[in-house]
Amino acid sequence: MQFHLTNNTDFTCQHCHRFVSANAFLAGAQNRNHCPYCLWSRHLDLFEPGDRLAACMAGMRPVALTAKRSRNKYVSRSGELMLVHQCTGCGKLSINRIAADDIADYVFEVYEGSLRLAPQMREQMRESGIDSLVEQDEPLVRLRLFGLVEALQ
Repeated sequence: MQFHLTNNTDFTCQHCHRFVSANAFLAGAQNRNHCPYCLWSRHLDLFEPGDRLAACMAGMRPVALTAKRSRNKYVSRSGELMLVHQCTGCGKLSINRIAADDIADYVFEVYEGSLRLAPQMREQMRESGIDSLVEQDEPLVRLRLFGLVEALQ
């Protein structure tokens, strides 16, 4: 499998082996960091997005959804939905933007799975400063993924 370590480069997914275009028009973002089909990523960055300094290079599985933090600490669930990935090699957690071409049903499945996370994973996320979305956030998740206005009623 060939994988280019430069930013914004097409690649073959390490997990599902599908071709992934890094075209910003398709992804809705300048940097493609995960597969839109299976939502898996690869541990490439060490200190900051795009640095490509990680030695691990293992697959990163999607484990949860969180909301991007806003400046207003009292509106913690108002930010955009973000994927939480965990490295299958070293266990590091990272947060990644959901791309425009990610399959919404699969993103929702990650949310549903995160409601059943093991206590040790929840603790690791908490220690990393990541707040996983909870059952009460389902209307927000449905609204953001599927545009269902009735989800908030």
